[in-house]
Amino acid sequence: MDGKSRATLLILIPVYNDWESVSLLLQGLDSVMAKEEIRAEVLLIDDGSIKPSQLIMRAQNAISKVDILHLRRNLGHQRAIAIGLAFIHCNRPMNVVVIMDGDGEDRPLDVPRLFEKFEQEKGQKIIFAARARRSEGTVFCFLYHLYRLVHRILTGISVRVGNFSILSPLAVSQLVIVSELWNHYAAAVFKAKMPYATLSTNRGKRLAGQSSMNFVGLVTHGLSALSVFGDIIGVRLLIGAIISALLFAGGVVPLLATRLVADVAMPVWVLYMGGVLLLLLFQALSMSFLLVWLLLNTRASTTFVPLRDYTYFVQSVTKVYPQLEGPRQRSSRFGFATIPFNQ
Repeated sequence: MDGKSRATLLILIPVYNDWESVSLLLQGLDSVMAKEEIRAEVLLIDDGSIKPSQLIMRAQNAISKVDILHLRRNLGHQRAIAIGLAFIHCNRPMNVVVIMDGDGEDRPLDVPRLFEKFEQEKGQKIIFAARARRSEGTVFCFLYHLYRLVHRILTGISVRVGNFSILSPLAVSQLVIVSELWNHYAAAVFKAKMPYATLSTNRGKRLAGQSSMNFVGLVTHGLSALSVFGDIIGVRLLIGAIISALLFAGGVVPLLATRLVADVAMPVWVLYMGGVLLLLLFQALSMSFLLVWLLLNTRASTTFVPLRDYTYFVQSVTKVYPQLEGPRQRSSRFGFATIPFNQ
């Protein structure tokens, strides 16, 4: 397809203090987009950064607009994405949206590849970048594969994707009413059973600075994804507990029958262990049933809806490139034209 006939991409990037990396990323994106003759706008979600947003902006070839949406507090990149998507749906509803991280590990050169795959699917599917190779250390890779195994067992879904993706305006309009989007973007897509496809990519290298993500943050991120499938996990745990109880009964009942009927001597520790296992299985059954009951009850309660509630977390919008001119322009500590957000 001729690049000039393509829709303008809106690139959504959550940022927390990582402004140097984002500046380098924008330069890389502009260069790649210009070569592919793709027009783009950029919306940066300032996730309550402590450092001022000092972007180094040069003359742009393909990127026509750069804005910063400032949040009132730090929420984490998954919730920043949820707010960003809701803001886009309400204020720029006609754009094809690309979601990517701002540190450079989502490579600019993969954006045209995602767009090409998106066009091949005629815009009917969300296209996720699937990691073909990871660049982290041995320990991280081991824990990541262990998490994938646990996720597959508990949910029945294999994890291979992150935030890096492209989606249509229709997909955005559908996602912003999905409550699970508040916890995890990719998991919300899977839970809502939205059509998607994957594109194999390699992970890039961080452009500058160090990641603010620590081990606790990674664990929280993984648990947030699992929480989206709480009802499925609860049912699977309940079924597992029932099967374990039946298997235990099938082994212990004949053993006890032999002890009572045939009066066969049996070590005390066997009876003791049998009792402990029976107690543990009873507790597992009880907790699994209680978990499923609580999760099913929450379906009737009011939850966070991004489309309805996102405005509470938006503070202002900064016009970075091109800057506003005239009476609406205001000075700010960020050095750009900042407009208070009107709910």
